[in-house]
Amino acid sequence: MSEPTKPRGRAPMAIESPAVPQDEGPDANYKAKAEVLNHAIQTIGMGRYQWQLFVVIGFGWASDNLWPIVTSLILPAVSNEFHPSKAPLLTLAQNIGLLVGAVFWGFGCDIFGRRWAFNLTIGITAVFGMVAAGSPNFAAICTFAALWSVGVGGNLPVDSAIFLEFLPGSHQYLLTILSIDWALAQVVANLIGWPLLGYRTCGSAEGCTKADNMGWRWFMIVMGGIAIIMFIGRFVFFTIFESPKYLMGKGRNEQAVDVVHEVARRNGKTSDLTKAELDAFDQGEIQHVSAANIIRQRLEAVRFDHVRALFDTPKRAWATTLIILVWAFIGLGFPLYNAFLPYIQQSRGAEFGDGSTYITYRNSLIIAAMGIPGCLLGGVLVELPGFGRKGALSSSTAITGAFLLASTTATTSNALLGWNCAFNFMSSLMYAVLYAYTPEIFLTKDRGTGNALTASANRIFGIMAPIIAMFADLTTSAPVYVSGALFIAAGMLVLLMPYESRGKASL
Repeated sequence: MSEPTKPRGRAPMAIESPAVPQDEGPDANYKAKAEVLNHAIQTIGMGRYQWQLFVVIGFGWASDNLWPIVTSLILPAVSNEFHPSKAPLLTLAQNIGLLVGAVFWGFGCDIFGRRWAFNLTIGITAVFGMVAAGSPNFAAICTFAALWSVGVGGNLPVDSAIFLEFLPGSHQYLLTILSIDWALAQVVANLIGWPLLGYRTCGSAEGCTKADNMGWRWFMIVMGGIAIIMFIGRFVFFTIFESPKYLMGKGRNEQAVDVVHEVARRNGKTSDLTKAELDAFDQGEIQHVSAANIIRQRLEAVRFDHVRALFDTPKRAWATTLIILVWAFIGLGFPLYNAFLPYIQQSRGAEFGDGSTYITYRNSLIIAAMGIPGCLLGGVLVELPGFGRKGALSSSTAITGAFLLASTTATTSNALLGWNCAFNFMSSLMYAVLYAYTPEIFLTKDRGTGNALTASANRIFGIMAPIIAMFADLTTSAPVYVSGALFIAAGMLVLLMPYESRGKASL
């Protein structure tokens, strides 16, 4: 990254008796300086740099959904070629990698900076995704799935941190808009997978050889190539500046100010921020926040005092417990079905006499396309008077489960396709609402803890999904019954929530 130029701003002003918070120490100074930077970014406003960042951040959102779908799409072909005794182990390896990646990159970007993590996450995914195409056995593809998922797992924690730290508070709603990239990625994966997996993979395990099953390998190369294009787009064609907050936390106040001025310059504006304004909070010496302190600050959101605050009143304790359970149930129910959807489609289709790979992946594409209008409708329903967040979330979650259960009644491939389209439409709507509603029910001071608890419940139960699948017969409707019941239960729990956040500012 070239060093940002220093545009002319106002002369450094003398600052007398800076308002340091009552609690003293580096943490207090850090928070005070962060408020100064927040004000500077808000003053600059939304401009060219942030809109460019919005585009490349979308690559991370897309990857977060693209690669789990890749795993589900190749599962039938991989199973036919390698004849694993426990096919869901591929999904388990992926989910473990996602959990490791989320933890590693979440902490890592606070230690070695946002820029490196921003580019490396997609780079790692691209490399191991393409290498996976040469897997000689099932153990190898599981290993590579875990490794590329380590990269994928870092996309949302890293990218959301970067975006928020350059985003004016008035435009934080754009984080919700990014969900469209999530839905589009599903369509792209299925669109590419249809010809490659539908025509160039084995229709069954009987007599399946590598030569007859090259489609999934070519598919991996194409997906890895897309990730490489994303990486190049980020690394070569876009200049990502280090986060001002990260620089300030490392005691590099001058560089933090320079970045703010450069962002302002690219937006056609100027900033009045000066190094003196940040130095004033250091009380005569630059506070260098060590790696240990950075980690401690990062962990502050999950300290027990914040956890206790989520349960400090009966009403708040009830709400916190319910939303954690909702995330847990969905975290188990969604991958239990969706991760094995092509596998289930193919096995069920065989019962109907049309379980060809062509039909399987054609149908997967049609199903994926239904997610886009679902996301858009969710943004409308949450603002309906008398319906709001609770109504939209409860109904969409319960109806998602109902559609799953109804799919077990299908006696033709087209009927099964129709039910699955309805499922994906409603589940996409559900997720759009869930991501908006969850942070709104927590107080600002405890929001990090609340989000951490719900995300942890979702990931842990997600890891349980393939374990359950290994003991359930995926050729039967057993996983569908379990998944449908979990969605309906989650929808009922939402009705018991004591808060409706529609039309109310978050506290």
